[in-house]
Amino acid sequence: MAEEQEKDYFWFYIGGLILATIVLVLMLKADETKHLASGVVAEQQKETFTKIEKRHTSNNSSAAAIAGK
Repeated sequence: MAEEQEKDYFWFYIGGLILATIVLVLMLKADETKHLASGVVAEQQKETFTKIEKRHTSNNSSAAAIAGK
């Protein structure tokens, strides 16, 4: 009588673990970048750069006025 060999499911466990990790990473990445789609970041950047530009122009004009130009 031939002995029955037990099936080895080691590689199925490893494959399942890899698949679960990939799915989890994709889900977390989608959740992390959700705020970019709303346009809030672009609006805040526009506002920030506008304020920076105002500050640069006001600093330049006041510096020119102080220098007597």
